[in-house]
Amino acid sequence: MSSSTIYTMKEDGIKGKIVLFDLDGTLIDSTEAILESFENAYISFGENVPDYESIKSLIGLPLDVMFMRLGIDESKAMIYVKAYKEHYRTIHTKKTVLLPRAKEAIEAAHVYARLGVVTTKTSEYSRVLLEHFDLMKYFDVLIGREEVKYPKPDSEPVEKALRALDYRFGRIAYMIGDTSADVLSAYDANIGSIGVLCGYGKAEDFEEYADFIKKDAYEAVKLVEKM
Repeated sequence: MSSSTIYTMKEDGIKGKIVLFDLDGTLIDSTEAILESFENAYISFGENVPDYESIKSLIGLPLDVMFMRLGIDESKAMIYVKAYKEHYRTIHTKKTVLLPRAKEAIEAAHVYARLGVVTTKTSEYSRVLLEHFDLMKYFDVLIGREEVKYPKPDSEPVEKALRALDYRFGRIAYMIGDTSADVLSAYDANIGSIGVLCGYGKAEDFEEYADFIKKDAYEAVKLVEKM
């Protein structure tokens, strides 16, 4: 199956809400795999590795953008991305864990809503990780980096997920994510957003655009359930 496939399932006609999840920092913690892969990319080209806090502050953005913001010239960014991915694919399942209550959040939301993942991570890696944790079966759509021209914080990935889920005006739809890119994408797509504090973002990152701020994805989906 192509890594650029949008994974969809037929609407069951019962669930009236839509919940979209970010992945890194919202449902999973792949910090160790990400940092190690960045380190490997820099070492591969004989460059000094940026400090980990600088890398972590950019997680949630596309990889090429992260490398450029860390000082790599735009003309070389994709070469670094390739080196990153070559290492990441060998370690990502071993060095990624589910965040506390993430599985419970997905299971609870699946009872009342159609679910999607909207991430800047490659679809292939996202799908493999979700299948590794036996969670892909809960999701009706997966939008990764290669499915869109403009990734989060642009609204395109959220809008593409909504179209795949047959979103109609008036239906309750929320994006749950741990960075400002998540809530900005939802805001521009005219759906609700919930910033969660279990990942890389801070409360102040969400104050302007998020509708709600919650501790984690489980608290977020329980809030949507009551709406």
